Amino acid sequence: MLYQNMLGYRYPKGPFAMVSVYTFTGAAVVTSTVFSLLLFLSIDDNPLMKALFGTLAIIFEAGKFYAWYEYGERRAHRNYTGALTALVFYLVLAAISIGGSIGGINSATNKAQGVISIQEAKVAAYDRQIAALDKQIELNNLAAQKYIEMERIATGVTRIQEQNNRLREEQIRLATERDSLPPVSQGSAIGLIDSLAKAFDVSQQAAQFGLVVFLSILLDLFAAFFVGVIGEELRFRRFYQSHADFDVTTKDVPQPIGYLEHKPQLDAENIASAEPEVPLTMEEKIRKAVGDGVITCSKKAVAKHFLMNSDDVDQLFEQMMEAGTIGQKANKHYYLVS
Repeated sequence: MLYQNMLGYRYPKGPFAMVSVYTFTGAAVVTSTVFSLLLFLSIDDNPLMKALFGTLAIIFEAGKFYAWYEYGERRAHRNYTGALTALVFYLVLAAISIGGSIGGINSATNKAQGVISIQEAKVAAYDRQIAALDKQIELNNLAAQKYIEMERIATGVTRIQEQNNRLREEQIRLATERDSLPPVSQGSAIGLIDSLAKAFDVSQQAAQFGLVVFLSILLDLFAAFFVGVIGEELRFRRFYQSHADFDVTTKDVPQPIGYLEHKPQLDAENIASAEPEVPLTMEEKIRKAVGDGVITCSKKAVAKHFLMNSDDVDQLFEQMMEAGTIGQKANKHYYLVS
């Protein structure tokens, strides 16, 4: 990407901005790598296979972000074929990474939901036992009614009442144990899944899957964005440093507020002999840059150094060849005519 007139509009990011960018990028990359490791390490229980799959996950993650960085580099140099190749590699590795993130986040969510399910199952078991005792007491009451009708209160009803008293004591004991269980703590993620399920009128499984996919894609996009920011800043810094010594006037590029152009003092003799400098033509600039060894005598080097497009460079080289300023060897390489 060409930074035409960029020197006057912005400067390289400061330490605080770069530390923030690197921190966000590192956190996103580490998080994505951990989620991928959770998926790959669960494939096999063999320690050797765990190590191999873990290494594979790290390679995929590192390769994914480097492919995105390389995509930005090649696109900036207008190598669109190479940029497309890097983008394809990134998309393939990103799909694997997103799958790993989905598996890792889903595993953590299922674990939290499993703890809640165990607690709920314990409470439900106590409720079933208490309900069964209620049914037994109800049946005993029906039997007692039969004994009353048969006028066998002394023998049958007394025994049933004693049995019901034991059953009620058992109910009280079970209810006390149930109420002494620790309360089921619902995490924020589970609460969010329940809210999404109610809002979109879907099952909890569907809401959980949608949330996990969204978070996984968002994590990859977040990391890719900051990797792109780092690549863009590094390219700008290279451009800025290579053009920091350019003689730029205040007319061409806006200067910071309070900028005063430095003008060397001239003595009386120099004032008399001072003559206005004649600006160099582009051909003279190229000849001087090549002669001083700043750049090589090639179209690509000239276009990059002087921020020119390929058509203008081609036309300029044709004019210089006609003027005898440069020549061309048999291998199509250009050279400066001395």
